[in-house]
Amino acid sequence: MGTLDYIWMGILSVFQGPELFSIFGLSISVTLIMIAIGFLLGIAVGATPGLAGPIAMAISLPILISIFGFSPDALLPVMGFLIGVMKGATIGGAVPAILFNTPGTPDAYLTTLDGYPMTQKGNARRALRVAHFSSVSGDTFSDIVLIVCAPFLAILVEGYLDLPEKAALLILSLAFIAAAVGGAPAKGLISTGLGLLAAYVGTGEDFYPRLSLGSPALSEGLPLAAVILGVLIVGAVAHELTTYWRERGRQDRQDDPEGRDNQGLSLRLIGRIWPYICRSALVGTVIGALPGIGSTLAATIGYTLGRARHEKRKRKGDPSFGEGAPEGVAATEAANSSVSGANLIPVLSLGIPGNAAAVFLILAAESIGGFTPGPSVFKFSTEQVNPELVIAFGLFTCMFIANFLNWTIGGLIMRAMGIMTRVPKQMLLPVVLLLTLTAIYVQETAMVAVWITLAFGVVGYLMRVYGISPLPFVIAFILGGRLEDTARQAFASTGSDPWFLFNNPIAAVFMALSVLTIIVALRLDRRSQRSAKVSS
Repeated sequence: MGTLDYIWMGILSVFQGPELFSIFGLSISVTLIMIAIGFLLGIAVGATPGLAGPIAMAISLPILISIFGFSPDALLPVMGFLIGVMKGATIGGAVPAILFNTPGTPDAYLTTLDGYPMTQKGNARRALRVAHFSSVSGDTFSDIVLIVCAPFLAILVEGYLDLPEKAALLILSLAFIAAAVGGAPAKGLISTGLGLLAAYVGTGEDFYPRLSLGSPALSEGLPLAAVILGVLIVGAVAHELTTYWRERGRQDRQDDPEGRDNQGLSLRLIGRIWPYICRSALVGTVIGALPGIGSTLAATIGYTLGRARHEKRKRKGDPSFGEGAPEGVAATEAANSSVSGANLIPVLSLGIPGNAAAVFLILAAESIGGFTPGPSVFKFSTEQVNPELVIAFGLFTCMFIANFLNWTIGGLIMRAMGIMTRVPKQMLLPVVLLLTLTAIYVQETAMVAVWITLAFGVVGYLMRVYGISPLPFVIAFILGGRLEDTARQAFASTGSDPWFLFNNPIAAVFMALSVLTIIVALRLDRRSQRSAKVSS
């Protein structure tokens, strides 16, 4: 079988999958409907301050698995739903930032700098249209790069890296994530170390569980979903609630924006913002391909580069960045949206999650089974069908279907979701907490999983209080078992050589880069702290 055969089978797996219903004899697969439902939910969640796509993915995943089960036919419907949520939340996040100056995520803060001034001038509709067009353009470009680069990178890794090199590559990835995420490398290292510690509870040699403290509940290891949802969701909900009650007296109510204009997105305006979209899409794609960095840095760089270009080329009378320039909204939204597709490059090619949304895609694959993200996915076997490769192209098809929905109806639904910004946070967050715990119990059917979720919720809350990013913890927890298995196999294949990470040239280079990454990050952080003290 050739590449085109696999692509066609992946497309058919989406359109001709398990039938949900038919219209005039035309079969409608359940995967298509799940993508559409996830997309609509994602826009609503993204438009709601205090929520985000990963929260909806976290709550939905255990419920979806309980509905669809663990059969191979469940993979594409469940992951299609998650992809729809991820795509919808990407454009929905601009709604509260533009209409009410309320950034739901850190990267949406830069959207407020020009989006909200446009709203104050009566150009709210135009700002939302610019945000939608820029976001979808950047996202589509990122998806194209994903489809081209992920198979190539996976084939390269599988062809040239053996077990010692793969173990060293995992260590390099963890070192890079620890150094890059959370601002302070020392805090990133703490978060990564805690994640690895949690990953090794109850694991190890058969009949000899580690770190279980004699507890039967811990002897089989910590439940993956319980730990991840506890740290990411329960911890975030607790932190948001305490922040709300602490600052509720200082919060001013935003008035409803007056949409005094009905202007659409003209070709002239598209021509003005298109160079900013292209540059920011490229920046976001490059940054998104590096695991763990995230969309905040992409939005910052895209906005900074766009402002430098705008100051040189703006005409007399045009608003500057920060004063309601459509180019500022375009630069920010194209940059942070183009991260989402590129973040799946390390997921599908290396099995390394790059952001919180990618974490839940891997969690879905590991929970259902039949698909293990990594280099082995892209084995183009000509003798027998590689089902994982068919699923990979099915996922690519799901992404393009979600993009099609984004281009066609996304803008209309996005503008209608402004009402979600009025949901009181003190009522919304307890509902999220209840749904999260219910979803955990539905999947695990044991109260011990709920208690573990709450315990790691406390861990996630404390990490946020002390400024420690929980993302390195989650990624280290997911990769910890894979790192140990790969290291064990490499140790055995090299004849029990204790220096297997350093005797191989490529593995030694990866290990050297790991150490160098941490050292450089620590020095840069120390230098920035000194400069901050001097300036203050």
